[in-house]
Amino acid sequence: MIRNPRMEVPMNLDPVNVMPWSSDWLWSLPLSVITVVIHVLGLYMIKQRFDRLLVRSSRGKMRLIALLFMGGTAVSVTLLHGLEASVWAFGFRWLHALPDKKSAMLYSLNAMTTFGHSGSNLDSHWQLMGALEALNGLILFGLTTAFLFAIIQEAWTRLDFQTPTEVPIAVGSTLP
Repeated sequence: MIRNPRMEVPMNLDPVNVMPWSSDWLWSLPLSVITVVIHVLGLYMIKQRFDRLLVRSSRGKMRLIALLFMGGTAVSVTLLHGLEASVWAFGFRWLHALPDKKSAMLYSLNAMTTFGHSGSNLDSHWQLMGALEALNGLILFGLTTAFLFAIIQEAWTRLDFQTPTEVPIAVGSTLP
């Protein structure tokens, strides 16, 4: 302990007391970066497959292929999120923050989806890490949502779908 000459209150310079959650941040930031990189690479691979399929497909089959592709994309991004949750679960196990692989994966999926009902809890020392995983999950789901929206927009453009605002209205007619 160091004593401040102006005050008779001892100052504790133990890093854990100064920044009690610094280890949570030190572990969470690299895990967040790793999962975002995995996610972007996974979305890029899905997009490349989308482009290849639609370029090769005939006009008559394009609607069916686009529909099936969207189903496959939903499955692919679900698996991608599972892979990213397993990265966090590995981190929790490495740190001995959770007792086994199953509880680590369950906790990780619950944190990432912000569902939060797994019944597993982290030790108080690692609780901020769970919240940071939830923040990372929001970022990943935001990327997925933006990606799915862009894919649907591109499919509609390629299929020449028109939105209701683009449908011409005959002179003298009224909207339903």
